[in-house]
Amino acid sequence: MINPTDLRTAPNGANRADLSSKHSPKPSPKPSKVKIIVQNVLALAALLLVLPLNGAVVFAALLAGILSKARSPKTPNGDAKTVLISGGKMTKALQLARLFHAAGHRVILIEAHKYWLVGHRFSNAVSRFYTVPEPTSSAYGQALQAIVMAEGVDVYVPVCSPASSYFDAQASRMLSSHCEVMHVGPGQIAQLDDKYQFAQAAERLGLSVPKTYKITHPQQVLAFDFSQEKRPYILKSIAYDAIRRLDLTRLPCPTPAATAAFVRSLPISEQNPWILQEFIAGKEYCTHSTLRQGELRVYCCCESSAFQVNYAPVTKPKIEAWVRQFAAGLQLTGQASFDFIESPDGEVYAIECNPRTHSAITLFYRQPQVANAYLSDQPLASPVYPRSQNRPTYWLYHEVWRRVTHLSRPRIALKHLNTIWQGKEAIFDWRDPLPFLMVHHWQIPLLLLRDLRQLRGWIRIDFNIGKLVQLGGD
Repeated sequence: MINPTDLRTAPNGANRADLSSKHSPKPSPKPSKVKIIVQNVLALAALLLVLPLNGAVVFAALLAGILSKARSPKTPNGDAKTVLISGGKMTKALQLARLFHAAGHRVILIEAHKYWLVGHRFSNAVSRFYTVPEPTSSAYGQALQAIVMAEGVDVYVPVCSPASSYFDAQASRMLSSHCEVMHVGPGQIAQLDDKYQFAQAAERLGLSVPKTYKITHPQQVLAFDFSQEKRPYILKSIAYDAIRRLDLTRLPCPTPAATAAFVRSLPISEQNPWILQEFIAGKEYCTHSTLRQGELRVYCCCESSAFQVNYAPVTKPKIEAWVRQFAAGLQLTGQASFDFIESPDGEVYAIECNPRTHSAITLFYRQPQVANAYLSDQPLASPVYPRSQNRPTYWLYHEVWRRVTHLSRPRIALKHLNTIWQGKEAIFDWRDPLPFLMVHHWQIPLLLLRDLRQLRGWIRIDFNIGKLVQLGGD
């Protein structure tokens, strides 16, 4: 068990204290207004350029769908439930909506007022769409309750952003007398979302995690005696940080001055604690788990990367066994995404848990049995895994962009073309084509136009999450 008082003080002295892990790149300064305008205009022009082609494909799919429905009418499900899904702008919410709809259930989709323009609302899997206040608003829980009661919702499945998972857990107290909530409870959400508390919980269950310390002041890192360690360390923000989360700078830096400069550049404080975590070299994996009273219901594991927009299932028995033991030990109900490192000797270490839906859920397309795994209160014979015939998923515009940026490196560009050829676009579905058109030619363009008015600038367009990634954004 890691104890804050066990921290080693470096030879030059300094305070002992808790430390924490993960760290991040120093954010770039805000671009000029001219650069922001050019950035948005070019992005809008590129989307406009491909609109005729996308429109033609979607029109053909709609026409084919009309003809096929005439030949094979849908059989209603006598046990149909009404399912409320949040996070409507995200692809994973669309995927769950399609899975529940395919199983005969009625789907209500919601999103914050800020994203009223979500393209997924046009899916034929969505019966009704609502907007609600931001999760941080005191009116959030009341808005959810009003929708639950008005629509006769049976089950609420939050598809949370990192910022909203805690508030959905709090709202579950208000909703539990009206519907079931498939989300980690209020008592556990903070424990799982906090990288330090998560590591402690895993250790108590005898599960492997890197050495992890909580920090609330830069001096705690500078006082740490790295000379006694076999591996380097990294810093991570406990609170979700869309920009710095991709930084994996190894500590200590080549010189004490460089270490001090880097650590002091980070917004570490009592109010914004970080963790100092042992960096274990190896292959990184991500997982999605749907859990009910500690039972693993839906599961997949994929190779991971810093900016994850490609998913292909892999079999890693040690990782699945780790997830099973942890979920059973805490009797978890809800959805959880675990990240792992597999070291060269084959040992697996969990590096963090995000108690919410993972985008790897897109691998379960056309598997309506996933709905039963979420909704049934009866134990399953085995978890639902992605079908062997399901292709890896990707987001077309992310692949196209990476193809364009690697024109001078043909081998890498060819790899992205192979991804498109061999995989499945995560948003597009021949049976439900409108979301693909509306995300790329309604939702994202309106966000770009909004940014033109506000002149905030953005770092990248995330078609998976359905938003512009911005400094200080959600």
